[in-house]
Amino acid sequence: MFGCAISVCATGIGYAILPSSLFRVTRLVKEAGSLFYMRGVVWECLKNSYVRHVKPLRVLSGWEAFFDPDGLRKKIEDYEGQVSIPGFWNDSEKAQRITRELKQAQDLLAQYTSLQSRAADVIELIEMSAEEEDAESQGVLDSEIAALEKDVSAFFLRRALTGEHDGGNAFLSIHPGAGGTESCDWAEMLLRMYLRWCERRGYPTEVVDIQPGDEAGIRNVTILVRGENAYGYLHSESGIHRLVRISPFDANKRRHTSFASVYVMPELDDNVDVDIRDEDLRVDTYRSSGAGGQHVNTTDSAVRITHLPTGIVVSCQNERSQHKNRATAMKVLRARLYEVRLQEQQDKLDALAAGKKDIRWGNQLRSYVFCPYQMVKDHYTGQETGNVGAVMDGEIDDFIDAALREKIS
Repeated sequence: MFGCAISVCATGIGYAILPSSLFRVTRLVKEAGSLFYMRGVVWECLKNSYVRHVKPLRVLSGWEAFFDPDGLRKKIEDYEGQVSIPGFWNDSEKAQRITRELKQAQDLLAQYTSLQSRAADVIELIEMSAEEEDAESQGVLDSEIAALEKDVSAFFLRRALTGEHDGGNAFLSIHPGAGGTESCDWAEMLLRMYLRWCERRGYPTEVVDIQPGDEAGIRNVTILVRGENAYGYLHSESGIHRLVRISPFDANKRRHTSFASVYVMPELDDNVDVDIRDEDLRVDTYRSSGAGGQHVNTTDSAVRITHLPTGIVVSCQNERSQHKNRATAMKVLRARLYEVRLQEQQDKLDALAAGKKDIRWGNQLRSYVFCPYQMVKDHYTGQETGNVGAVMDGEIDDFIDAALREKIS
């Protein structure tokens, strides 16, 4: 008799009793079955007690439970019909929005088609590996399954990006909290982390406003992140970020805890109605700080706008023109007020919920511990890693993906 290993299919439909020599292939089949079952694909396996190999008989596509390719094709046809209408480009802003959404839909459908094709190739590889018991082909299968699992997971995480503004650009603001110079330095470290993440993603960034700290770091900063799904991905980063480390500013080398808050807001289109009355605004102008050439520091080009009913303050100083700085500041203000309105309508915490908390111990979204051990832990999702250096260099995709999975579940 053969030595046996029992493998239960991820679907729970059936099982196969297999020779031990084929256990590794069976494990890969089980992993692949688990992968596709999670995505709505049912595997049916042979139920023979003495089978020499595992052969998936057929795959029933159930992806439509999570993703509607036919609906997406119809959406693309509608967009293409609008683009072909004479005078389409008369309204340039609307035309740019439609063409951008058309490209996003086309890219999404192309990814879906590619994944379906690769899934069929993996099934064929599984059959070949089981029949030939070839170590080389099993190695290829292992790597193919790992690569496909990663790409399928990323594809279905996009299901969480269904918000009205998830596909657009984002404003990201960082404010230091309790900790003085330590927190200002921590805010600058977070800025570098997000800029590195944007660089890895290929997202262009623009510094809207930045105020340097008195001794080191920054007192606050706002950047605009441009790119597909920028707001959808960064939205979960809103909250209080805590740092524990040996202070470089302490001559006694004591351990310090610092805090900084991160706010992420969508860049709104002009067609989003946000009521802002002129009498509710106080507009101050001042000279821009920092390096910027002869003109930028000799005129009152920087703009600070205070929304009196809510107390929200926004500013911009990156342009040489006061009018351009005012327009950008108004964009940031509209985004902040829109978040407030969403909070009131939904009666639950959202992007500004973190703003209601003190920037101190006990309210943190994520902790970054440099000493006495090294760990970064997200207190909302439980995601953690010991590679602090990689995280501070912008490798935060695992934390963002964990937040998207939490949203889906």
